[in-house]
Amino acid sequence: MAQELNALWAKVLGEIETEVSKAIFLTLFKNTSLISFEEKVATVAAPSPMVIDLLNKRYHLLIKKTLSKHTNQNIELIFTPKIHQPATKKQPFDSSAEKNGPLFIEEKPTPPAGHLPRVRPDFTFQTLAVSSSNQLAYVSAQTVANNLGSSYNPLFIYGPVGVGKTHLMQAVANAVYQKHPSYKIIYITSEEFTNEVVEAIKTNDTGRMKKRFRSASLLLIDDVQFIAGKDRVQEELFHTFNILIDAGSQIALSSDRPPSEIKKLETRLASRFSGGLTVDIEPPDFELRTAILLIKARKHGIDLPIEVAKTLAENIGDTRSLEGALLRVVTQVKTAGEDITIEMARQTLNVKQEENNHAHPDDVIKNACLFYGLKPTQIKGPRREASLVKARQIIMFILKKELGLSFTEVGNMLGGRDHTTVMHGVEKIERLLSTKPQLATEIVGITKGVRG
Repeated sequence: MAQELNALWAKVLGEIETEVSKAIFLTLFKNTSLISFEEKVATVAAPSPMVIDLLNKRYHLLIKKTLSKHTNQNIELIFTPKIHQPATKKQPFDSSAEKNGPLFIEEKPTPPAGHLPRVRPDFTFQTLAVSSSNQLAYVSAQTVANNLGSSYNPLFIYGPVGVGKTHLMQAVANAVYQKHPSYKIIYITSEEFTNEVVEAIKTNDTGRMKKRFRSASLLLIDDVQFIAGKDRVQEELFHTFNILIDAGSQIALSSDRPPSEIKKLETRLASRFSGGLTVDIEPPDFELRTAILLIKARKHGIDLPIEVAKTLAENIGDTRSLEGALLRVVTQVKTAGEDITIEMARQTLNVKQEENNHAHPDDVIKNACLFYGLKPTQIKGPRREASLVKARQIIMFILKKELGLSFTEVGNMLGGRDHTTVMHGVEKIERLLSTKPQLATEIVGITKGVRG
C-alpha cells in the first residue's frame, strides 16, 4: 500500500512541479508525502504546521485538482504534520498559535556559550514576528539552518529596507551555532567583505584573507548588492563561492533586490546567486506590524494594549517609522506616568506626520549639537570622548530609525564613518533604551527640535 501511495504522490508532485516556481516547489512541496487515501479522503503529511498553513491557503485547490485527476475521484484533502521528528530538533513555533494571526514567541532560547562576532544573540527565529508577508522566507531560512549545505545553496533573501532580512540571516547563524558551536560561521556585510579584500591587497596578504572565507562552514553576506561594480571584490567572491559550494558549505545572501536586478553584477556571479533558492520578503502587513509593536513594547517593559498597537499599525506602513512611534509612546509612559490610550497613539501619529514633512538629516545633527552643547565639527570629527560618542550614537539612532537612512548614508553624514561603527552605535542605543528612560527623553527632545 505504501508503495502505491508513494507512486501516486510522485505523479502528483511531478505535475505540480510544472505549475509552480522552483522556489515554491522546493520549499513547500518537496518534503511532503501522501500517507493515506481511504474513501475519497487523501491525507498529506508536511514538515511543519507553517508549511501546512501555506499549502492550505495557497495551493489547496491545485493539490486537490491534481489528485482528483490521477485517481478519477472527487477527493477531499487533509493535511497533517509529519510524525517523525529528530529528537534534537525543536518545532519551529508553537503549533497552538492562532494560524490566521501574526506569530511571535516571547521566550528567548537559552543562549549558547560563547559569542558569534557581529551577530546579535537576540536575533533568533523565536523572536521574529511572522505573518503572510515573510512566511516563505522564514520557512526557507529555517530549512537551511536545519539542513546546512544540502537544501537551498545559496539561500538568497531580498526585500526593501526594514523588513527583517538581517534578522533572518542572523537567526540562521544563531541556530547553526546553537547546534554546532564548533562550526566556522562568518556573518559579514558586503561593505566589510569589500574592506577585507581591499586591505588584503594593500598589505599583500590575500592568502590569509582567502583562507578565512574559504574555510567557513556557513558564510552569510548582508546587503550583497553593494559589491556591484567592484570587479576585484566580485572575482574574489566568485572563487570563494565555488570553493564553498563544492565543499558542501552553506552560503546565505541578502539584498534589496533579486540578482537579476543588481546592476554591474557580473553575469557569472548573478548566475551563482540564482542557483539555489531566491525568496523575497514583502513589506510587513497589518498583522505583522501589530505583532512587531507588541514585541518591542514588551522589550521596553510596557504592556501595550492591542487596540493602541492596531491604531499605530493601521497608519504607519514601515518598520522604521513604527519603532519611532513606539519610542514616543514608551517615553510618555515612563517619564509622565500616563496611561496608554488610543488618544496617545493618535497624538503620536500627528507627530510622525509633522516629522515626515519637515525632518532633514542636517536638522537632526544641528539640533543634537544644540541639545548637548557641541559643534557639528566635533560630532563629525575623530575624537572619542564619552560625551561625543554618546551624542554621535544617538544621532545615528535617530537618522537610522526615525528618518530611515541606510547605515552607509548615516556614516557619510557623520564624517565618513563605516557601516560597522554606525550599526554598533544604533544597536547600543536600542539596548540602553530599555534600561535608561532618560535616554528616550533626550531623543524626543532632539526630534521635537527638528520639527520646530
